[in-house]
Amino acid sequence: MPESLRSKLERWGFNLFPAFRGTGARITYIADDHREVRVVLPLSWRTRNYVGTIFGGSMYGAIDGIHIVMLMKSLGSAYQVWDKAASIRFRKPGRSTLYAHVTLAPEEPDAIRAALQTNHSIDRTYRVELTDREGIVHAEIEKIVHFRRRAT
Repeated sequence: MPESLRSKLERWGFNLFPAFRGTGARITYIADDHREVRVVLPLSWRTRNYVGTIFGGSMYGAIDGIHIVMLMKSLGSAYQVWDKAASIRFRKPGRSTLYAHVTLAPEEPDAIRAALQTNHSIDRTYRVELTDREGIVHAEIEKIVHFRRRAT
């Protein structure tokens, strides 16, 4: 799905947001329906650690908040969406540019809404990989996201 003018402006805003900008990563694409986001994390003076590889905090920060925004946009304002927990597993040192492709299954928002019809709140787990150009996984990030309906 191509980027719309609205999703382009959101991408620019996200990239200019100081907390995200500080990670050294950039969002390169946001689908108009917010079900796909692509992130690039280059190895640069801003992301390099003491031993010359990508700093682990930059790896995590590159995807922090992306699921929340995607899910908030997909579900609408009737739902609260919060990060509850996260973990990162470093598989290989990042010695080159890394990429993340964050996606939401088309049925995910409807599944969350349906689950919240019978539950006060729910938690769901999402997984993202940071890979190099060849597709080799350098880090696996797992996010636990908490959902509930807003009081009316």
